[in-house]
Amino acid sequence: MARTHHVTLPKGFTAAGVKCGIKTSVREDLALIVADEPASAALMTTSNQVVGAPVLWCRRVLPRGYGKIRGIVVNSGNSNVCTGRQGLRDAGAMAAEAADLVGAEAGEMLVASTGIIGHFLPMAKIRHGIALAAKALGRRNDRAALRAIMTTDTCEKSAVAQARIGGQEVTVAGIVKGAGMIAPSLATMIAVVTTDADIAPPLLRRAFVPAVEASLNAVTVDSDQSTSDTAVVMASGKAGRQVKAGSVDYRKFAAALAEVLTALAMAMARDGEGATRLIQVSVAGARTDAEAKIAAMSVADSPLVKTAVHGGDPNWGRIVMALGKSAAKVVPQKLSVKIGGTVVFARGRPRPFNVKAVEKHLAGDPVVIEATLGLGAGRFTAYTCDLSREYITINADYHT
Repeated sequence: MARTHHVTLPKGFTAAGVKCGIKTSVREDLALIVADEPASAALMTTSNQVVGAPVLWCRRVLPRGYGKIRGIVVNSGNSNVCTGRQGLRDAGAMAAEAADLVGAEAGEMLVASTGIIGHFLPMAKIRHGIALAAKALGRRNDRAALRAIMTTDTCEKSAVAQARIGGQEVTVAGIVKGAGMIAPSLATMIAVVTTDADIAPPLLRRAFVPAVEASLNAVTVDSDQSTSDTAVVMASGKAGRQVKAGSVDYRKFAAALAEVLTALAMAMARDGEGATRLIQVSVAGARTDAEAKIAAMSVADSPLVKTAVHGGDPNWGRIVMALGKSAAKVVPQKLSVKIGGTVVFARGRPRPFNVKAVEKHLAGDPVVIEATLGLGAGRFTAYTCDLSREYITINADYHT
């Protein structure tokens, strides 16, 4: 998206992105996003049992998943994962350096890192980068900040939504990076969302959690969950009246937040490593929403489904297989499957369909797969991408 502003479009935020030599590429590799004053914040992190030092630092800063912070410093090119006590010291040092330069406390600054696992951070370069970023903070550096958090991403991913609250326009804006090692649980890679809504930290988290579950937690590229997944939302309180629980204002704000996160999730799936198109898998009629998610993610994670889409092959048998192998309850006699709105299987039997029309849909973007289980009211939509030869090339050569 070609916007001048991403995370600084909401009032009360500045950002910067700089190159400090962590990566050999010419692209920026360190970002700093800061609130003018302590901002309400909500945090979600990966449930992987192996997590990076930055994730541990963020959990220390916001142990309940919400509170007040001043900002976040992010580096790419090195994830600071599996680096022991040194990694924890380095994450704390990043926070302290950034906080000192913006007039905050170390405990008010989050840290995120993405890139190679098992390498120590080049702290001299990072300190230099933080100093450069602090001097460059402003409202015209958003694209540089976004580029600085990217790794194998091929495009910038941002989204904006607005709502009228208390007679004023409230803005929600977000950026995300992520193209591979994505099968998130409690966030996805690195996502930073800002808003100028006036909302208390606990209520902000109440809106954030379900919005993440239906968006960032609905994305899978390769069924591998990152060790560095971190998502944070910061609210400066610079616009609109205070959002109260259960109010019309709260519903408006929650809808805007969900809109931004859904757009980021879809952009991430569409830019999956080696991907050529987005796949949307919707399951309805499950016994519960939880079972609908299990079934949808089983289809979205299936290499056979993803390669069939890549090849334009309307092989609905792979979809039925993926539904049936999941832990969700599936009864073939009640199951129906559509590809691009065309029924290909219903109530235990194949249905005649226009093969050319379905093949044409599979060649487009997005590809829409729908399954109705006929067992209840549960529903969920997952986002993924096709699986190509390029995915293998990217990941076979990633480290070397």
